[in-house]
Amino acid sequence: APVPHVAPRSNSITPALQREFIAHLAATGIVKQAALQIGKSLEAIYKLRQRPGSDGFRAAWAAAIDRGVSRLEDCALARAIEGDTRHIVSGGEIVATEQRHDERLVMFFLRARLPQRYDRGANIGPGHPVYERVMRDYAEHQRAAASTPEAIARMRASLDAKIEEMRLIVEAEAREGRG
Repeated sequence: APVPHVAPRSNSITPALQREFIAHLAATGIVKQAALQIGKSLEAIYKLRQRPGSDGFRAAWAAAIDRGVSRLEDCALARAIEGDTRHIVSGGEIVATEQRHDERLVMFFLRARLPQRYDRGANIGPGHPVYERVMRDYAEHQRAAASTPEAIARMRASLDAKIEEMRLIVEAEAREGRG
């Protein structure tokens, strides 16, 4: 739904212009370009977006941006698959062309689309075999470390210190209660 104008002026962004802006934004994904297409400034478009009653316009804007991002993703995927044509120049003349592929772009798409296969660090959490193995190994290491004579002596000393601290607190409270 377009943003309503209480008292439209000659330079207002009318409902028809708002719809045209959203259509251009969906086609390009570029706010500045869509604003220029309807002859309005970025400032005017952003002010319109912030006005009371602009919920529908803001929602259409977000959907148009999503569509523009989808187009960008489609173009990048096509580049990853098809590569770019590069000219080979010698003596100021184009002597040949070659297709070059951007391996980083290819890996980006593979990791984004199939992280369980191509991103070794992705989605490793409870239930994942690697996570479970690491947790078992860690728990075993902790159990083994806790059962050494040194670890047992440290635990015993820590417990003795805490018991002594509690004994002193109880004795102090007892003296205060008698006094």
